[in-house]
This record gives sequence, structure tokens and C-alpha cells, in this order.
Amino acid sequence: MKKNETKLKVGLAQMAPVWLNKLQTIAKIKSYLEDAAAQDCELLIFGESLLPGYPFWLSLIDGAKFNDPVQKEIHAHYLRNAVEIEKGDLADFCALAKKHQLAIYLGIIERAENRGGHSLYCSLVYIDATGTIQSVHRKLQPTYEERLTWAPGDGHGLSVHPLKDFRLGGLNCWENWMPLSRTALYAQGENLHVAVWPGMVRNTIDLTRFIAVESRSFVISVSGLMRPSDFPTDTPHLDKILAKAPEYLADGGSCIAGPDGNWIIAPVAEKEILLTATLDLNRVLEERQNFDPTGHYSRPDVTKLILNKDRQSILKIENKD
Repeated sequence: MKKNETKLKVGLAQMAPVWLNKLQTIAKIKSYLEDAAAQDCELLIFGESLLPGYPFWLSLIDGAKFNDPVQKEIHAHYLRNAVEIEKGDLADFCALAKKHQLAIYLGIIERAENRGGHSLYCSLVYIDATGTIQSVHRKLQPTYEERLTWAPGDGHGLSVHPLKDFRLGGLNCWENWMPLSRTALYAQGENLHVAVWPGMVRNTIDLTRFIAVESRSFVISVSGLMRPSDFPTDTPHLDKILAKAPEYLADGGSCIAGPDGNWIIAPVAEKEILLTATLDLNRVLEERQNFDPTGHYSRPDVTKLILNKDRQSILKIENKD
């Protein structure tokens, strides 16, 4: 391996969105991209559902109340501010990635054209250093109250991507607790695992190190941040949302564990910050000597995983003429 291909400078963008304001959140994300480029980062990672934000209202104002006009109004606002990839909502990020040769993992709320354009998916987008969108992974199973606003995804985006001599893969939030989803990435050669979260130290402090030990890979957890002051004043029903909002709806927790499970950056809480570190792939090679979960320590003759990577849709057009 060429020496300069085995080290990678990564950035962890722990930031709050301008909640449910797509255009202003895009502008804020771009400022982090420029800052990361100025610090010579080669990979920059943002938290789950950052653009345009996590559905915090569901647990604060009776999100399960059926046919409630308040819930309908907020959901419609969410839809209007969701990301429409086919309409170019990520074009500025692609241009900056190409300009700075900076790969990006970004958590978005996707308004999916191939599912009719009116349902929302919690998606993790990978943009490579040429500015090309290489994968859009829709969260397989929204968690608990998230199911009231997000639809379940599919395996189409369960992919790994080369960056230098690293192979990157990523999952959204509690997907990282799903052993078969992790295994699907390990088996494709992943050696740098990206876990994105809306933001809570309690989620990242144990699982980040566990995945690192299980996979013998670098694991980067990136979380968002959210405080009552981060809600724009024009948020629908803001008074109801803030009435029960805690001091931190998301307190961060971004961190990096090495392939031996030890901290490179321990979880950082309660601050907006760009964290950086340089990773050395040789550390993975050393730890794979005694354990490789889908290589020399696997038994495919006994247990085997099937991965369906079809993009799911209700419509298949067989004749486009």
C-alpha cells in the first residue's frame, strides 16, 4: 500500500440544524464544509436527519394522536422542508465536495420521488470526493415514535465505498444495534464504520466501542445537537413544543473508537464543534490478525446472510414507450 493512501483525516460536524428550515440549514452545513476543507479534512460526517432536522415534536406533543390537526400541520411543514435529491437539493454539497476533494456523509430527511414524493425517509447520503452521490441509504426501521412520520427503507443503500485504502460504510442511529445490518457492511470489506445519530451520549458511549471491537474497524459516531433556542420562531406550534422541551433535546456525543475499542476521541457533549482526527489503516490490519468477523473467523458453511439491495417501489414500469 502507498503510504499516503493509508492515512485519512476525518471531520465530525456536531451541529444543530436551523430546525425544519431547509435553506438555512443548507447554508449552515456549507459553512462546516468550508471549515473542514480549510483544516485539510478528507472526509466530513454529519449527524442523522440533520437536514432539515429530527422530529422532536412527536415525543413532546402527543404525536400518536390520530387525525389531529396540529400533527398534520407540523408534518406538512416537515414535508415542505424535506430533501428532494432529484430536484438538486444536494447540488451545492456535491460542488463543494468536488472543489475541496472532500467526501461527505450527511443525514437527511428524504422526500422520495420513487415512492410518490409524499412520504419521508431518514436517509444517509454518501457523496464522494468527486462530488458524486454514491449511495442513499434509507433507514431500514424507524425507531418507536419515528414511525409516525418516517417510512421504512430498504437495502439499496447498504453499500461500502472506497476512500484511499479505506472502505467506508454507514448506518442510521439504532440500525447500528442491528447485527445483520452491521454484518452486511462488514462482509463488503468495511474497515471504517460511520454511525450517525440525532444526538445523545447515552447512545454513543457504549455502542461505538462495541462495534469497533466486534468489527476490528474504526468507528465514527457523529451526533447532532438541539436546544430550545435552536427552534426558529416561525416553527408551527412552537409554544406547544417548547412547553415540555428539556434543556437538551439532543446533547451530542460525537466520538471515534479505534479498532481495538479504545477512544481516539471520547464522546463530546453539549457543544457545537468540528472535531478532527487522522486515522491510520495499519491499526485495522493489526487488529484483524486475531479476529475478522466475516473473514477468517467466519463460518459461511454454517451461517450465511442474504442482502436484498433492490430499491423498493410500488410501481414497476415495464414499457416506457
